[in-house]
Amino acid sequence: MDQTKNETLINFPCNFAIKVMGEVKENFSESVIEIIKKHYGNFNASEIEMKGSSNGKYISLTCNIYVTSQKQLDKIYTDLSNSPMTKFVL
Repeated sequence: MDQTKNETLINFPCNFAIKVMGEVKENFSESVIEIIKKHYGNFNASEIEMKGSSNGKYISLTCNIYVTSQKQLDKIYTDLSNSPMTKFVL
């Protein structure tokens, strides 16, 4: 079997959920939305699921995104991970 080709278990295009976690700060949600819209302009921010931590220090955002390729998904993950407001991206 030829392993030179990158294989993925995801069939594109598809809806994909990305969870982004960070400290509760004034512009955290807006920052995440801006990053996603850079790569997917039709992102519907009203569909974000928000959940706070039990102590109220952290928040997680589950963002359902329509992605068309692995390259697009990788760019979104990279930009979200490089944001100084983001602690984790899953």
